[in-house]
Amino acid sequence: MRPVLVFAFIGVVFMFVAPYVLQLFTIINLTTAIALAVLALSLALVWGYGGILCFGQVAFFGLGAYAYTIAAINFGGSTWAILVAIMVASAFAALLGYFVFFGRVSDVYLGVITLTVTLIFFSLIRRTSGPEYKIGNALMGGFNGITSPPLNLPWDTSSFLFPEHVFYVAMAALILCYVFCGWLVTTHFGRVCVGIRENELRAELLGYDSRLYKLGIFTVSAGIAAIGGVLFCNGVGRITPDVFNLYNAALTIIWVIVGGRGTLIGPIAATFGLFYLTSALGGQSVLNNNLVLGVILIFFVLLVPKGVAPTLTDWFTKRRKPRRANRRRRRSQVNKA
Repeated sequence: MRPVLVFAFIGVVFMFVAPYVLQLFTIINLTTAIALAVLALSLALVWGYGGILCFGQVAFFGLGAYAYTIAAINFGGSTWAILVAIMVASAFAALLGYFVFFGRVSDVYLGVITLTVTLIFFSLIRRTSGPEYKIGNALMGGFNGITSPPLNLPWDTSSFLFPEHVFYVAMAALILCYVFCGWLVTTHFGRVCVGIRENELRAELLGYDSRLYKLGIFTVSAGIAAIGGVLFCNGVGRITPDVFNLYNAALTIIWVIVGGRGTLIGPIAATFGLFYLTSALGGQSVLNNNLVLGVILIFFVLLVPKGVAPTLTDWFTKRRKPRRANRRRRRSQVNKA
């Protein structure tokens, strides 16, 4: 838990310093990157610690964004809309997870099912462009999407937050989600989930219901992904069905693979790095973004299979061992003398 608090402190320092040293355009882009980092964090939790490869984690991300936008339009404010977004995504994940986990669906088919659900959302929402497709006062908008109402102060629905204030909210949400995940994996629930990931049969023989624990971490990760969706539609200003497309689903997997499964800070750092890499590649016409991301994925799968964070941790650990051994030898020689 100590490394988690250290990285959280660094995040707090960055949150208060960045608006004073960066331009407004950069702050707006950072807000989008932060939202995607929350999405990567949710997949890092459910895949890295729960052992559940959810290929359609963006389904809960996009569902949270749409639920927030629709609820905010109908409620006339964002406070309760945020809670609605988290509850809708979590409830949908709980319902889907119940049939998947209690139906004893294998991990391979689980990835296929979640990806299929994501593509179903993508296809259905694109076909809701007519005026008859609306929920309350919110028109679905089809492939054009919906303009998302900005965040407002909880006690005053007429006081909207400016982009720099949304950045503070986004960074605070990322830090809190990161600390929460770091705490969760150290609890009894988190340790059991890791045990199920390592050997599900052994965990069941010890008396743990693996289905229930998988459902729990799957639902929690969906709620975190929904928070990312809320931040994303506020950073961009609208939400479209493109959030459910195959590119975003695959990109989330790449973030976790590059950052490192079994870590929380690794996928977050990889999200920021790859986000700005793809943004820089978007300004030129020589290299294709998808080609570059594909090469990066192949490179890490073949040469750095653990990901950046675990590889760096192992490297520092190997360097510390000889130093500690030398110190012990020196101490023993001094004591003998």
